[in-house]
Amino acid sequence: MEPRGGTANRITVLHDAFGSRPGLIKDWGFAALVEFEGQRILFDTGNDSRTFAANTGALGVDLRTIDLVVVSHRHGDHTSGLDHLLHVNPDVPVYAPAELYGVFGSSLPGHFYPRRPSLPRSMQYYDGEPPDVIRHGTPWPGARFTWIEESTPLGSGAWLIPVVSEVAGTRELREISLALLTSQGLVLVVGCSHPGIERILEATAAIDDRVHCIAGGLHLVLAEEPEVRRVAQALRDEWQVQTVAPGHCTGEPGFLALSEAFGDRYLYAGLGDSVPVP
Repeated sequence: MEPRGGTANRITVLHDAFGSRPGLIKDWGFAALVEFEGQRILFDTGNDSRTFAANTGALGVDLRTIDLVVVSHRHGDHTSGLDHLLHVNPDVPVYAPAELYGVFGSSLPGHFYPRRPSLPRSMQYYDGEPPDVIRHGTPWPGARFTWIEESTPLGSGAWLIPVVSEVAGTRELREISLALLTSQGLVLVVGCSHPGIERILEATAAIDDRVHCIAGGLHLVLAEEPEVRRVAQALRDEWQVQTVAPGHCTGEPGFLALSEAFGDRYLYAGLGDSVPVP
């Protein structure tokens, strides 16, 4: 699936639970290859390392040529392919949400806690001599993580947009979306939209208030039908989104509502399919 001439800007779905292309393994979760302005960005890594390896192999994706990885959030259906990726491309930079005790590792100053030197040394952390930095563990200790706390440019018109969820069930979950600045507005790649797609759009407006396309999971899979239809119509009418390419946790009612709201501006993006980026 290498781009013809090496210049195609597109988003190719590598992991999802629906699609029409033969020879690929459907599974819950999400991963996509984003090719934009000469960069090859892997956005999320799916739910299973073996499935991720099989699908990338079947699609002819050479993971050794990935320039960087964006992990949207800590859930296993977006992170589990990291094992395979890091085996193939161990030095690739990985951008992940900044979380003090998340799975991506982090650190704190060694003196972050109140100390009591009057205690016996055996009752003091580190025998009363803590290190300058306390590093937290991760299942991927060899990964080159960069922890993202604020909107961050990646160069060539790509931006990382972190938003913290305030929604019950995922409260305080940090999630990163990828915004691609094009001549026709932003192309926004989302993992699950746990904070709400409209809150994510609010955060991207500082870069460009025009949204050409939203691709990925909109987390409407368990939403009530009136809310699903409200979001679909709000994206079209209030946010003036030009096209949508929903996947993953958008849900079947969401696929239906968005396809009805957007008509021929709804882009099918099943497993193995590509969405053009202007």
